[in-house]
Amino acid sequence: MTALLMLSLQTLTAQQPDPVQLMDKARELSMSGSLQATVTLTITEKSGAMRTRKINMISKTYGGTEKRMMKFLDPPDVRGTAMLIIDNKDTQDDMWIYLPALKKTRRIVSTEKGKSFMSSEFTNADMASGSNADFTIKHLQGSGSNGMWTIESTPVSEDIADEYGYSRKVTWLDKSDLKTRKIDFYNFEGTLYKTIEILATIPKTDGSGGYIMKEMLATNHINGRSSRVLFNQIDTSGNIPDNTFTPENLLR
Repeated sequence: MTALLMLSLQTLTAQQPDPVQLMDKARELSMSGSLQATVTLTITEKSGAMRTRKINMISKTYGGTEKRMMKFLDPPDVRGTAMLIIDNKDTQDDMWIYLPALKKTRRIVSTEKGKSFMSSEFTNADMASGSNADFTIKHLQGSGSNGMWTIESTPVSEDIADEYGYSRKVTWLDKSDLKTRKIDFYNFEGTLYKTIEILATIPKTDGSGGYIMKEMLATNHINGRSSRVLFNQIDTSGNIPDNTFTPENLLR
């Protein structure tokens, strides 16, 4: 019986594609290309109280790198705040933020990755894909069943875990198209504390089979808060100049 069980597990493992390659492909499919959009970020407290932020976002893909600039339009207390994100595939991401109250642009250091993105349940790290080199990536038991690959990413060191703010995450990829459906995050006590769900997507029109994430929901299971991102007025036809994505342009 033990031998048969081991053979069955070996056969299942042999049928599973490389998890790193799956994560790479999933990232590639979700890269936006040239994109301009208005983004609504809605933060909902446990009590039901809601706050809304309006953002103008521009992004462009360069091979395995995606550059993204976000400028906050409303409410007045965050208007003029801007972020630049260079989402690299194989190296550390680069981030800058401009704070109008200080009239200063500064780089977001690695120790701030796990901090909240504009008081939401998303973090700065959630705004980029993160480098696979930062994680040990493997299939979880049962991965491939129910039409989903379930892939665990564990930070390679305590320092990296501290940077991201979690002990591990589990990504759910649809087997049919490799779309990311949700990501579960576990804290340092091993408890599931946050889930990001991709609620809606729209297909890219370039024939690549890729897609744009139109609506995402981050739910904090500990404090009862949630944050929803919704893309509106999506335009993928514009020609975005390469020199748009510089720290100097954050204050313009």
